[in-house]
Amino acid sequence: QVQLAESGGGLVQAGGSLRLSCTASGSIFDNAYMGWYRQPPGKQRELVASITTAGTIYYTDSVKGRSTISRDTAKNAMYLQMHSLKPEDTADYYCYIQAYGRSYWGQGTQVTVSS
Repeated sequence: QVQLAESGGGLVQAGGSLRLSCTASGSIFDNAYMGWYRQPPGKQRELVASITTAGTIYYTDSVKGRSTISRDTAKNAMYLQMHSLKPEDTADYYCYIQAYGRSYWGQGTQVTVSS
């Protein structure tokens, strides 16, 4: 069973920065779609950023310009660096990987941005 481990969440002040990490227990990053999702309290889960094996990167408009998604295939790791954090960024953040017809979700890491 592949497991995804997330870290980097916590309580930060508005305008601050954080770096979220996702590490897989297995070598599944080749030919994979990888992304970060978030779910604010009481709202639906939404895609924040994604990266493909070809290197194509997507950011949702609300984080574009202040976020960087990256990966390290050798380490089976994916990262999301964010700065200029806003209270609207408060949510549970989830690592998602789809590879070879299988989907994997992390347990989530909580990010709280205070004003």
